[in-house]
Amino acid sequence: MTSTRRVVLATHNAHKVVELRRILGERLGGIELIGYDGPEPVEDGDTFEANALIKARAAAAHTGLPAIADDSGISADALGGAPGIHSARYAGTRDDGDNLALLLQNLVGVAEADRGAEFTCAAAAVIPGPEGDTEHVEIARWRGSIAEAPFGGGGFGYDPIFRPHDGGGRSAAELSPAEKDALSHRTQAFTALLPWLLDHVE
Repeated sequence: MTSTRRVVLATHNAHKVVELRRILGERLGGIELIGYDGPEPVEDGDTFEANALIKARAAAAHTGLPAIADDSGISADALGGAPGIHSARYAGTRDDGDNLALLLQNLVGVAEADRGAEFTCAAAAVIPGPEGDTEHVEIARWRGSIAEAPFGGGGFGYDPIFRPHDGGGRSAAELSPAEKDALSHRTQAFTALLPWLLDHVE
């Protein structure tokens, strides 16, 4: 157990910072969620869980504070689960628009019935301690399909082409922030992680 009341959010992605602060909000019970400005580690894990832990470990080591991180991505059934853990750098440019365009290009000609996909989020927490780190990971998935063209002006990443099964036929980018927060893979994963985090931070 540790007496600190601050937790580092191990990401340089401003969209994720906003979304996670919105998702966790008052449920943090007075714990301050602070940004991370340290070096980015090499994400060379072969699973979402491994990469989330790499990021959380790096932030905890750099700051000496408890850290949380996630690794998320989209997996297309017709592409054998690609881009998967490579979602953020799928096109080689780390640009959301380029990644989205490449995924659509690789699905040209794939019938609607075969365009199933899912978002995956692995949420990790690392609590540094004198006898070593304490770690925990939760994983969640959000099923849907990939549209043939982008729709909606909200969200980020692949949201404009992902149509969740529970989204009423809309893309994730057409959902309001509150609607997305109620359904998304990131909400599910961090909601599952939160009880463990509160227990160990407090």
